Parts: sequence; C-alpha cells; structure tokens
Amino acid sequence: MGQRIDVKNLNIYYGDVLAVEDVNINIKADNVTAFIGPSGCGKSTVLRTLDRMHEIIPGARVEGEVLLEGKNLYDSDVDPVEVRRDVGMVFQRPNPFPTMSIRENVLAGVRLNNRKISKGDADDLVEWALRGANLWNEVKDRLDKPGVGLSGGQQQRLCIARAVAVHPQVLLMDEPCSALDPISTLAVEDLINELKNEYTIVIVTHNMQQAARIADYTAFFNLKAVGQPGHLSYFADTATMFNNPQNEEAERYISGRFG
Repeated sequence: MGQRIDVKNLNIYYGDVLAVEDVNINIKADNVTAFIGPSGCGKSTVLRTLDRMHEIIPGARVEGEVLLEGKNLYDSDVDPVEVRRDVGMVFQRPNPFPTMSIRENVLAGVRLNNRKISKGDADDLVEWALRGANLWNEVKDRLDKPGVGLSGGQQQRLCIARAVAVHPQVLLMDEPCSALDPISTLAVEDLINELKNEYTIVIVTHNMQQAARIADYTAFFNLKAVGQPGHLSYFADTATMFNNPQNEEAERYISGRFG
C-alpha cells in the first residue's frame, strides 16, 4: 500500500531565490495526483522536494514540512537515502544504466541499498518487477542483454521496474512520457493505472489529456509573472479540474487561452 503525503507551508529556494512559495497540499495514498501548469511554475521542483532530491543542487533548500504518513521527511534525524528508498523517482528521459544488463538494471536499487539477496530471490524479484512494469514477456529471453538496447518505451518501463523493485511507498514521475511515442505513452499510462492500487503516484505532465486520463486528483501550479515564485493555484479532483474548475486561471490554462 502507498502512503499519503501532506505538504505544509513549503517554500523552496535556490540560493536566495524563492522558486516556489507556500505550497499546501494533501496527496492521498493509492491514488494518482497530477501536477500541471505552465513551464517554469515549479511543478518539477515541488516533485523533487518529495524525495529530497531538490537539495542535491548546491545552495538549494526548503522551508516547511513534507509529511509521509505523518513523519516529516526534513526532520534532522531522517536519512535522505532512506527517503529515496521509500519514495521512488522516474525521470523524463529513460535512464537505464548503460553498462548494465536488463536484469542488473532492475536489481540496481536493491544492490545500492546493500541488501544481500540470493540468486533465487533476485530472479524472483526481477520477474516480479518486470511483470509489474508490463515488460516481462518482451524481455524474459534477453535479461542479460544491455538495458539500453531496448526501445524508448521499453526503457521507460524498465526504469519503472527498477523503481518498484525496492518496494517504495510512493512513485514520483517527472513527465515520464514526454520522450515517448503515443503507443509507448499508452503502455506507460496503462501501467500507472495498475500501479496506483499499490503505490501513491505523483506525476508531472504537460499533457492535459494525460492528466485527465490517469489522475484522480490534479494540482494546477502557476506564477504571477516571469521571475516571480511559482505557487499552487488550485487543487481538485480531476473531474472537477477539467469539467468545472472553480478557478479562473486553471480554467483559462486548461481551455488553452493562456500560457
């Protein structure tokens, strides 16, 4: 089962620059929440605070709280490496490790966490993760071939298999289909629909139709002007967001009259 995320009074900085201002949002467990909005409004930046990847950038920091099932990920006693084990990330461009086989790619996160695992358990985990990513039947006869030899859509599903192999609670996806063709995009969307039964999923997308198809809830981010910090402008269940938004900026953005 996934875990809920509660974001409270979150301010995100790059050095002295306030990039995103005062975000408050409750992300439900075992649902898909989409982040939409114009470029530069902070969607991916907010996403990266949910697994403490934002702070990898020199000078980057946050103020406020990100609570995973009530535990603040930014408490002083929290190990960021453990956060990233509970909260998996799938990036915009598929990034299988180039020197590794398909099998090694799936196991990479497990090995990184120094988990000792027998060959039999490893075989079971590889099959389970690849089945979970709807990839097993396509690759089961070439698990020792390089992951980078797969098509773009297959590589992205391999990256999802790698993310689920460590049994996270939450899956973050930063525009996971933007580099993919329509058929591969559909395969990943189908997969997201299946995975939400077991994981809390947060996806950043520029594709309105995609958000409408796969998200249970949608958060619209915006900025007052270029150079101003981004902010969460409107949050609603997806049907309301796309059919009857109670927010003028969101309505203009969704109907394409803006930005």
